[in-house]
Amino acid sequence: MSLLRRRKQPQQEQPPPPSDGNGSDHDDNDKGKGPSSSSAPASKEATRRTKAKWSCVDSCCWLVGVVCSAWWLLLFLYNAMPASFPQYVTEAITGPLPDPPGVKLQKEGLRVKHPVVFVPGIVTGGLELWEGHHCAEGLFRKRLWGGTFGDVYKRPLCWVEHMSLDNETGLDKSGIRVRPVTGLVAADYFVPGYFVWAVLIANLARIGYEEKTMYMAAYDWRLSFQNTEVRDQTLSRIKSNIELLVATNGGNRVVVIPHSMGVLYFLHFMKWVEAPPPMGGGGGPNWCEKHIKAVVNIGGPFLGVPKAVAGLFSSEAKDVAVARAIAPDVLDSDFLGLQTLRHLMRMTRTWDSTMSMIPKGGDTIWGGLDWSPEDGFECKAKKQKDNDTEVSSDINGENVEVEPKPINYGRLVSFGKDVAEAPSSEIERIEFRGAVKGNNIAHSNSSCRDIWTEYHELGWGGIKAVADYKAYTASSIIDLLHFVAPRMMQRGSVHFSYGIADYLDDPKYQHYKYWSNPLETKLPKAPDMEIFSMYGVGIPTERAYVYKLAPQAECYIPFRIDTSAEGGDENSCLKGGVYLADGDETVPVLSAGYMCAKGWRGKTRFNPAGSKTYVREYSHSPPSTLLEGRGTQSGAHVDIMGNFALIEDIIRIAAGATGEEIGGDQVYSDIFKWSEKIKLKL
Repeated sequence: MSLLRRRKQPQQEQPPPPSDGNGSDHDDNDKGKGPSSSSAPASKEATRRTKAKWSCVDSCCWLVGVVCSAWWLLLFLYNAMPASFPQYVTEAITGPLPDPPGVKLQKEGLRVKHPVVFVPGIVTGGLELWEGHHCAEGLFRKRLWGGTFGDVYKRPLCWVEHMSLDNETGLDKSGIRVRPVTGLVAADYFVPGYFVWAVLIANLARIGYEEKTMYMAAYDWRLSFQNTEVRDQTLSRIKSNIELLVATNGGNRVVVIPHSMGVLYFLHFMKWVEAPPPMGGGGGPNWCEKHIKAVVNIGGPFLGVPKAVAGLFSSEAKDVAVARAIAPDVLDSDFLGLQTLRHLMRMTRTWDSTMSMIPKGGDTIWGGLDWSPEDGFECKAKKQKDNDTEVSSDINGENVEVEPKPINYGRLVSFGKDVAEAPSSEIERIEFRGAVKGNNIAHSNSSCRDIWTEYHELGWGGIKAVADYKAYTASSIIDLLHFVAPRMMQRGSVHFSYGIADYLDDPKYQHYKYWSNPLETKLPKAPDMEIFSMYGVGIPTERAYVYKLAPQAECYIPFRIDTSAEGGDENSCLKGGVYLADGDETVPVLSAGYMCAKGWRGKTRFNPAGSKTYVREYSHSPPSTLLEGRGTQSGAHVDIMGNFALIEDIIRIAAGATGEEIGGDQVYSDIFKWSEKIKLKL
């Protein structure tokens, strides 16, 4: 301390010198210039030291403060503005907005008549936790699906564990109970701000609908359809609620509105409700005729979706494959316990319901190595046509015929772009069925067995056998899945079937495994029940895939979509290893439309009572501005739930209109042309 004091003493301020007799102090001023000039560098040094104290932490805090202040200001202004202001701005830019369908039809005098039953699909059905392990502490009755998903980000592997089912039984794991959320709130929004059924419900309410005339048939969409009855008695609950709705609404039959996988679930229900117990509900052969006025299917995957094949085979779809190619280290690693594709595959392969959407009908419906019903489809409409040939102009202005490049949609999975495009006679295929699986690639790492599902048993021999078969059609896809995931498919084969019935009166088709396949079961004897197939068109939809072997790594998924496979021009149907056809982004037109366009049209062996069927397509039109949100003319698989034209059709049907009264068929695609190419005995 004494040393510090000695250093500070010279810095003490000196008393001013006495002035001269004349009072002149110019000498003092001159002398003062010396110390002043010497203190300037010290002042600059202090300034530099002060500036050096401003660190990156200060900058971050300042930035966070600015962002938060701006956010709170915008939030305050948003809450302070009149409720009509956003609509005023939107109309100023886009012009006057049309009345919502409910308002429009209310003005026309339509009122509530037939009770409505909603049957949600995967995205549209909420699930909540009733019992869980220690890692799920505090999540009792919190949504694990269809909510904020905030807890998913906090504990992702715990979420995967609780959303998974038992890999042997397809039911609950020990100590875990996840159950469907009940009531209309179960599926009005998937996450806050992302509507599902909410817009349709709100418009129905405009003409008088309320809780007593609406019912959400919530079910655990992860389970096989028959297991929803075994575990939760869901099918019995739906039967009882429909009977109650009819009895309390003047005997008016219900209008059922299934969406996505809910279409297959309700198809199963219609067979279950009339079948005798213990396998069925014991409603008798006329139950559907007495209780159902119409079944209005939205985006129905009647014949399955190729997307399900990619999901079960490599846990991918088009968007996931692109993201995986851009950032492989994120999706293919366990950094910070993220939900990688391996964890997702482990989870989704326990969901028996996903196997209900494997393509049905084999090569007869989906095409073979050299043909498909959609042959000739172009991903961009041609400006000029001359028969089936595109007409373009050469440099001299003369018309030149350009043959469109054929697309082999029948090859659902091809290993290599060259295999996807080559004539079948030039493809050398080595049979994979019965190939020896060996060289266990996960033998030394027992942790792979928990993450990697059944691929750890495939071995290098099995992987090579799969790739050497080169090209898979809808028929061989079933065998492929049995080869790479035998336990999963063995469990699924108890509940689902994918063929075409030769003789529907065969007693074996009374088993529930056939009830969700429209090609292996009959519609109910309900001639007064109408069936609608409503879906979007005009969006490129996944139809077939180009695959490759993945780089070898520990516990990896050995197959992946080859995102480098491109068609070569912007009008090509091959994008990022995926062949695209017409559809609603998830379900191809062929699957959504064939049964109502031909398979059930008139009296066929699949529709012996001749129930009337209608195809109602909605051409996709994306929103023109961000102010329109997800749009009112969307044809996308989920966004179509807010399509004004579709909602208007549904409300008219619920208010008593028939299919003919709303205009009959409304078709923009080539579904009738494609249906004629399918040689199926009807």
